[in-house]
Amino acid sequence: MSQTLDRFRSSTIGWLKGTLAGWGTVLLVPLGVVGAVVTGEYWPLVFCAAALVIVAIKWIGNLAVTYEVTSDRLILHRGIVNKSIDEIELYRIKDIRLDFSLINQWAGIGTMTIMSSDETTGGKPFPIAHVDHARERREKLRDLVNAARRARGVREFDMVQEAMMP
Repeated sequence: MSQTLDRFRSSTIGWLKGTLAGWGTVLLVPLGVVGAVVTGEYWPLVFCAAALVIVAIKWIGNLAVTYEVTSDRLILHRGIVNKSIDEIELYRIKDIRLDFSLINQWAGIGTMTIMSSDETTGGKPFPIAHVDHARERREKLRDLVNAARRARGVREFDMVQEAMMP
């Protein structure tokens, strides 16, 4: 089996710092505390509890998927109780797109979207959201894809069907 070169998950802290939804969740805490102090009642603390529940759900969701990169595969470990393992052969990856908003850039996260001919993706884009050090990971993955193609003697050809002229 190939040696693991990188292992990562989507970042919950990155999501909190790098998305408007994360910022909104963080703002629920002072809203609840200030509301409780101003009104002198405990019900505004529900906002704090809601923030904790949202973060816990996001954290568990991120904990449930781990991405492992070897020299020839991207391996997806999914699940906490019921686990599954999927693999994308690196030589089958056609494109790796990186998307990040201005807020994502400030937080140092991004979304890598993989296009692959592998059955795991079913020909659909495969997004990996809230990835720390996304630019560096994308470049490393791109280099590994090229190395895997060279090792297997695989070349990528795009078939374009031209419309017939009447």
